[in-house]
Amino acid sequence: MAIIVNLDVVMAKRKMSLNELSEKVGLTLSNLSILKTGKAKAIRFSTLEAICNVLDCQPGDILEFVKDGK
Repeated sequence: MAIIVNLDVVMAKRKMSLNELSEKVGLTLSNLSILKTGKAKAIRFSTLEAICNVLDCQPGDILEFVKDGK
């Protein structure tokens, strides 16, 4: 089982750079990069809420659950 992070897809649809998102959300570039590349082990609801607010999206637009073998 895996959680896939589609942050880069949502950012591309909104034509927003990582730098711009970092400034608007108040997170460091390195922390956003870790999340964007799927290397994060967890995300705070407050962080997810801030990202969704800035990108005008739902959490399900960013996070996707994929079962093994699919």
